[in-house]
Amino acid sequence: MTIEPVRFRPSFGRILSVVVVLIMVSAAGGYLLTGNIEGFFRYSWWYAVVAGLVVAMYWSPSVDVHKNGVRIRNPLRTWEVPWAAIERIDTRFALTLFTPGRRIEAWAAPASGRFTVFRVGPDDLRVSESARVAGSVRPGDTLASESGQAAEYIRRHWERMRDTESLDHGDGHVTYRWHGATSAILTGLVAGATIATML
Repeated sequence: MTIEPVRFRPSFGRILSVVVVLIMVSAAGGYLLTGNIEGFFRYSWWYAVVAGLVVAMYWSPSVDVHKNGVRIRNPLRTWEVPWAAIERIDTRFALTLFTPGRRIEAWAAPASGRFTVFRVGPDDLRVSESARVAGSVRPGDTLASESGQAAEYIRRHWERMRDTESLDHGDGHVTYRWHGATSAILTGLVAGATIATML
């Protein structure tokens, strides 16, 4: 059984990241334009901290669906979830994969609010059966939401594997790795900002 690899990333997060970075660069550049070199070296660190945090939280996260399972990249940690480890898929607050002993939420696929229902069309409700709770579809499960799009793609493949008993022969071990570089950079920026402010 083959699956087309797909990456889900929130468009809003990428737009927000670009906008915030541009604002922070402009704010820091304002010190140079006015000749305030001291202010630049003292406060531009904090602009870098804000830009770094926004990029880590809204640009970097993603959900990758591939033949071996689902890779969820969050701001500080990336999870590798094999198909056989998935017990349930939920979208109450965000795309969430339930595995033995833990649940893994995806920052890149937040659930939409209740107002999503006002812009949902008939095509947005064509979701797999396991997405329906008591016969209805949650706003976070509709194809109009980022969580719903990712969840539906994962559910369809997971259900096919479940129905053909392919999950019984797969690896069910969930692994993760910390983003050491991201943590080090953010820590360094905060330390630099604190020191520069105190000088």
